[in-house]
Amino acid sequence: MPSLTIKEQIESLRLQLHKHNRLYYQEQLPEISDAEYDALYKQLLELEQKYPEYYDANSPTNKVGGGVDNRFAKVTHSKPMLSLDNAFNYEEIKAFIQRLRNFLKYDGDEAIEILCEPKIDGLSFSAVFKRGKLVRAATRGSGSVGEDITANLREVLEFPEQVNCEEDFEVRGEVYMSKQDFLHLNTMQEKEGKALFANPRNAASGSLRQLDANVTSKRCLRYFVWGGYANGVKTQHELIEKFSSQGFIVNPLAKIALTAEQIEEYYQELNNKRSELSYDIDGMVCKVNFMSLQARLGVLSKSPRWAIAYKFTAEKAFTQIDDIIVQVGRTGALTPVAILKPVNVGGVLVSRATLHNEDEIIRKDFRIGDIVEVQRAGDVIPQLLGADITKRPPQAKVFRLPDNCPVCNSPVLKEEDEAVKRCTGGVKCSAQRIELIKHFVSRNAFNIDGLGEKQIEEFASYGWLNMPSDIFALPEKIESSSPPLHLRKGWGIRSVNKLLAAIVKAQEIPLAKFIFALGIRYIGEATSKVLANYFGNLEKLIAAATSEEALIIITGIEGIGNASAHALINYLQDSFYQKYVEELARFVQITAMAANLSEASPLYNKNIVFTGSLSISRQEAKAQAEALGCRVLSAISANTDYLIAGENAGSKLSKARQLGIKIFSEQEWQYFLQEANANSQL
Repeated sequence: MPSLTIKEQIESLRLQLHKHNRLYYQEQLPEISDAEYDALYKQLLELEQKYPEYYDANSPTNKVGGGVDNRFAKVTHSKPMLSLDNAFNYEEIKAFIQRLRNFLKYDGDEAIEILCEPKIDGLSFSAVFKRGKLVRAATRGSGSVGEDITANLREVLEFPEQVNCEEDFEVRGEVYMSKQDFLHLNTMQEKEGKALFANPRNAASGSLRQLDANVTSKRCLRYFVWGGYANGVKTQHELIEKFSSQGFIVNPLAKIALTAEQIEEYYQELNNKRSELSYDIDGMVCKVNFMSLQARLGVLSKSPRWAIAYKFTAEKAFTQIDDIIVQVGRTGALTPVAILKPVNVGGVLVSRATLHNEDEIIRKDFRIGDIVEVQRAGDVIPQLLGADITKRPPQAKVFRLPDNCPVCNSPVLKEEDEAVKRCTGGVKCSAQRIELIKHFVSRNAFNIDGLGEKQIEEFASYGWLNMPSDIFALPEKIESSSPPLHLRKGWGIRSVNKLLAAIVKAQEIPLAKFIFALGIRYIGEATSKVLANYFGNLEKLIAAATSEEALIIITGIEGIGNASAHALINYLQDSFYQKYVEELARFVQITAMAANLSEASPLYNKNIVFTGSLSISRQEAKAQAEALGCRVLSAISANTDYLIAGENAGSKLSKARQLGIKIFSEQEWQYFLQEANANSQL
């Protein structure tokens, strides 16, 4: 079981990303560059996928990429442009290869070809060609929808607008700025009194995403093609070679590896020549070479199973702890944060770092005044590795978390199985209430545009916001306020109207988002979607969670763990929160979750269970079934529609017979799947 240090790191990442999403998309006041945001996002995604038991906590990873700028026309990708899972060491690469072998059920010595290539630190793009002519180009955007940058891509150096090819195809790649061109650009920016770019990736992103393509043309942008779709190729390497023969620039450093050891050798070789390259790379991308295997492996919700980014190690520096402060989170967790003398680590100024919990402080013996070593994990998250005891000043102070909450003065408790201390004040603690409201209005919950951290704190100071449900009374408060809200500092007619419209829009919400918005501990987006899909409406969910068999029912749902089940049941059986949920439900119309899969499938919403040994891995069997709308459960019950029995099936087969459940052999199931797939396409 992963340490709680990882858990606290995940919570810190989520808070940062929620804040930067709001600043960027709602308030148009970003505090960090696109590169820093993307890196934060990738680090969080890696942690959530590595430790899935924490994935159902509050998380902004419901979408791929950083969203779509409304200033640009939108382009829907032919196939989603997904993010990549991350690896940071050789052990994680070995684990990746083993996951591939397990999924494909490779038990022998048969090798899996892996195409390895430098991971360019740039901006991803897709370009569609018809009869050899460029017709459309887009950024990755949200993964499914990108920004139309057709005119801008034409200005990228040596990118062909037309090639000698009659068939339609699509290239995907990375636009970047060379180190030399970046230095020249910043020199010109400084001479003209303009803001400097933080790094080449940020400069490339800003240059490609210009409304005026003439600006792009002056920025000396370059590109590499790393993938796409074309006829007549069987491997990723053949695809790249084909694009190269048509005049597209591909990276000459790509190599084929057959083992994890060979991947590691190439990684070290690439890392050693990193400083010699004319462009920035932040790691290496490893892809299964054969496309037939890519198709079998498929994708997860945010990333392909057949690819991974092997990131370079973090950069380090030394600085001093000036102070340690305590932050109180939405669930009452007290998080100590080190305030540092600002230090540049890998091009980013670091001034604070989480210390996770009191046990971590004691274990590493951090004191106020210590000289500490700082690294940015995955070049992203500031971490304190340790203190230099030989340089400890005499006045260095030992730090311990307080016995009472620094916000509401309620007692602080530490549960037996946790390292974290929590404020017991609950919603009586203003810090927890404010954080709950921030979570409630976030993009992945009620998505109330114009109600950010600053506005929430302002309305709370007026006494207008005490609980999330008070949001729906804001229009009345605003209308009767004196002086009128639009005359107060930071407001205007337009911003007030925008907020009022967002509140009205938020009064209709999918069930999954409603569940997520409640902010129940351990109930994040993924778990909320599972619950919404399973129960269909709020009434059934509440009835199940408050029944005598609540724990049996909830833990019997595939994807719901014990921690999530207990948290949900405790929440919905608490009279205070029962009234709170009922009050919320009166303000809003809760809609059924929109299905991701075609309801034309005869297997849509069917509950199935696998048992026994199958000819394919259990992961692949589950993926096949879910692709047609099935719910794969772990236990047999009266609600089970089908049991798929492999060889050596045991007690589940006997129970299915007793309950009269339809039983398929694996061969019969595969035939049924083929028929169901054909019918769903009609």
